[in-house]
Amino acid sequence: MPKNRSDNKRVTKPSRKSLVKVSSSELSAVQRKILDFRNARDWAQFHDPKNLAEALSIEAGELLENFLWKTTEQSRNLTAEKLKNVKEELADIFIFLTYLCEEYKIDLMNEVESKVAHNELKYPVEKAKGSSKKYTEF
Repeated sequence: MPKNRSDNKRVTKPSRKSLVKVSSSELSAVQRKILDFRNARDWAQFHDPKNLAEALSIEAGELLENFLWKTTEQSRNLTAEKLKNVKEELADIFIFLTYLCEEYKIDLMNEVESKVAHNELKYPVEKAKGSSKKYTEF
């Protein structure tokens, strides 16, 4: 079957300064939808921490497949088809992350805020700006 020509078109790379902003209520609604989907199918019985961690790793590997053997420039200019795949894998990762957080009753947004605050101490702007060094190398 011939490929759709639009699949090979390059997608304009997003601005590196843009951030997606999601309210906590929107995030909670999406997480609830994810959990409701799973629970309606009685799949929670298969979602122990070990299997969820493995699933996260597998989905991360599937995300990486989209970048295999690409240069930095190529990875920033994916075809529409590759970008579609990246979006789907990111969604899968988010879904399994939601399941794992539910398993341990982890408030992910709280943990992320805590981690960012911790990283701000480890990587002060005056030492880390423009550097790829690990905090132990400052």
